[in-house]
Amino acid sequence: MKVVILAGGFGTRISEESYMKPKPMLEIGGKPILWHIMKEYSHYGFHEFVICCGYKQQVIKEWFADYYLYNSDVTFDFAAGNKMVIHDNVAEPWKVTIVDTGLNTMTGGRVKRIQKYVENETFMLTYGDGVSDINIADLLKFHQGHGRMATLTAVNVEQRFGVLDITEEKIVTSFREKSMDDTSRMNAGYMVLEPSIFDYIDGDTTIFEKEPLEKAAAEGQLMAYSFDGYWQCMDTKREMDRLNRMWEQGIAPWKSWDN
Repeated sequence: MKVVILAGGFGTRISEESYMKPKPMLEIGGKPILWHIMKEYSHYGFHEFVICCGYKQQVIKEWFADYYLYNSDVTFDFAAGNKMVIHDNVAEPWKVTIVDTGLNTMTGGRVKRIQKYVENETFMLTYGDGVSDINIADLLKFHQGHGRMATLTAVNVEQRFGVLDITEEKIVTSFREKSMDDTSRMNAGYMVLEPSIFDYIDGDTTIFEKEPLEKAAAEGQLMAYSFDGYWQCMDTKREMDRLNRMWEQGIAPWKSWDN
């Protein structure tokens, strides 16, 4: 099953860092947050990724092109005719497709543009700026058990984002703006989707969280996987610094993989 990661935005809320590189390439503990997200999925056996790029997409392509150089010891022997020796070549069991989905394309449009790589298969979708200790195997089991088109992970955190109205049966009925003292859950990404979701996306100007998911909710096709564990987006410099402190202190809840 393929994992699609949205990594094409401008990262305007953290522009003091993202002016040089796309936000998913900003680092936690010396590795891009994109790498952390991929390690989470890989821990649960999902090794095939489609990355939706846009802003400074060449940075992502170049990093993966030289992945083994960034993560291995290297000897450059100029005296021997510019010979390069890779020591303890570090690799991942990953197949990564990096797609330029356009500079100004909205999230729905980015998803629509990678349809040919997903084809007619169930796929996962998440954002390239948030980490979690969610059990992805349990998330998939939940999705496969209800038989509807879409599942999103719903978390209850004090955030500035829109929130979800969810029935006792875990059906999402609507999206709305968060109000003061609102304890409703919000969409944290970590979605599982059937390929029929592509029919709900018109084109590049479609915002995935608006028309497609709102229509799925109106038709009773959107389910919420309620999650009360750790989740954190990296939307600001303050949040990036917090994630780095946790990593440095060895208390990163999202680190499910071995060293």
